[in-house]
Amino acid sequence: MTEQEIREGVEKVRRERANLLQLIEKPDLSLDTRQDVNQALEEIDDLLVEFERTFPGG
Repeated sequence: MTEQEIREGVEKVRRERANLLQLIEKPDLSLDTRQDVNQALEEIDDLLVEFERTFPGG
């Protein structure tokens, strides 16, 4: 896997993160699902931080 392929994958993750943010705003979301979405957002954020440390400037 090349650095460019990794960057493209990370951009896809960033777009999907936006979908999770929209989901968490839904008032009819169950508590369990809300917790799962929050956990996923936290993990994505951690991965994005690590990516930026590994590949700065991208």
